[in-house]
Amino acid sequence: MAARFGCDAADPELAGWALKAWRKAGGSGLQFAPAKGEDHARICIYWLGSAPQLYGDAHVVLRNGNQVWVVEVQPDLAQLGPRIAATGENDKLFRDTVVYLTCLHELGHALSLPHTADFGDIMYSFQYGGDVLEYFNRYRRMLKARPDIREHSGISEADGKRVASLYGGR
Repeated sequence: MAARFGCDAADPELAGWALKAWRKAGGSGLQFAPAKGEDHARICIYWLGSAPQLYGDAHVVLRNGNQVWVVEVQPDLAQLGPRIAATGENDKLFRDTVVYLTCLHELGHALSLPHTADFGDIMYSFQYGGDVLEYFNRYRRMLKARPDIREHSGISEADGKRVASLYGGR
């Protein structure tokens, strides 16, 4: 994980938890290992700077002749509109919820998962509508403290089945 721009010191831990959640959902066929350096990574996670209304993005680039997934995540809730910013202003756990779920969603794309129309899926796309604030608050209500994120993957049963089918089952 690399910082193109600023993030909280503990944000890489959230990204790591997202990788572990996908690893668990994907079964034995899905493994992650730290790269020897950015030039050897197959997935790179970066933190976005000023990118209003962009929660995150995942796309493929060519690096040294290899396809690399670039996952970008917005750690600054002020960039995500007044409702999200105001909710996170006095609730650090809500802010961590947004960053974690965005990591989880964008990493899902790096694992070849498409968007879905099911509001309960982590791969849900808001192009289908829905209340963005409630999407994050639904997950936030399950948490009492930051370590609870490790216990609540945020991956729906349907998304879990999709990733398991791609990487060899559970």
